[in-house]
Amino acid sequence: MTSASSGRARHFARRPRLSLLYSIPVPSPTFRRVSALDPSEEARAAMVERLVASRGVDDERVLAAMREVPRHRFVPEAVAGKAYGDHSLPIGYGQTISQPYVVGRMTQLLAVEPHHRVLEIGCGSGYQAAVLGRIARMVFTLERLSALARRASSLLKDLGYDNVSVKSLDGTYGFAANAPYDRILVAAGALEVPRPLLDQLAVGGRMIVPVGDEKVQRLRVIKKRRDHFGQEEKDDVTFVPLIGRFGRAAEDAEKP
Repeated sequence: MTSASSGRARHFARRPRLSLLYSIPVPSPTFRRVSALDPSEEARAAMVERLVASRGVDDERVLAAMREVPRHRFVPEAVAGKAYGDHSLPIGYGQTISQPYVVGRMTQLLAVEPHHRVLEIGCGSGYQAAVLGRIARMVFTLERLSALARRASSLLKDLGYDNVSVKSLDGTYGFAANAPYDRILVAAGALEVPRPLLDQLAVGGRMIVPVGDEKVQRLRVIKKRRDHFGQEEKDDVTFVPLIGRFGRAAEDAEKP
C-alpha cells in the first residue's frame, strides 16, 4: 500500500477478462465491533496519536476509523508484532501494506463522506479498504493478484465489512459496472492517470493518485468539474508501480 516510504502493492489491445470476482454485496454498511477487551486497542490508539494525528491528520472520522480497524489482522502473523509501527510491512507476493501515516493522509485528502461510493485501485491486504469502509457507504476495491484478493475478501468478510466488495482484475480499467464513483483512491505509483479512472469519476468527485517514476511520486488530488479536471500536487511518496493495461507492464515493473 511511505512520508516518502514504501507503498502498497508491487503492485493489455483487448480488454482482459476478469480472472476472479469476489464480491460482498450489501445494501448498507454493517460492522462487527472489535471486543472492548481487544489487547490491540491501546496499540491502535497510540499509533493514531503518535504516527498520524501528530503529523497533521485531523479529520476525526479518519482517526476514529484507524483506531477501530485492527491493523495487525491485515499483515502476516510473523510481522504482526510490528503492525503498529512507523513503517510499511510485507504482506507476501512482493507486496506491502502502507505505513499508517500514508493511509491516514490519503484518506483525509480524499475527503470521504458517509454517503459516498468509493473505488480503490490496489487492494493488497485490504487495510486501506477497511479504513475507507468505516467512513463511506460502499467501497469497491480491485486487486490484480488473485491470491491477495481472496485473502483480503475473506478477512474483510470475517471482520464484518459488509460494505466492502473485493474484485480481482486489472485495476487500471477501473470497474465500469458500478461507475460513477464519488471518490477514487489509487494505491500504486502511476506514470500518468489512467483515462478509464477519470471517466468513471463522478462530476464533483475526487481522486487521489501517486504520479511519478518508479523512485518517487507526488500525491495528486484530482477534482472533476462538469467541463474540466482541477488538480493539486501534495506530498512526495514512494509506491511500487501501478501495473496493468493503462499502467506499466508487469515485466517492466520488475526491472531494476
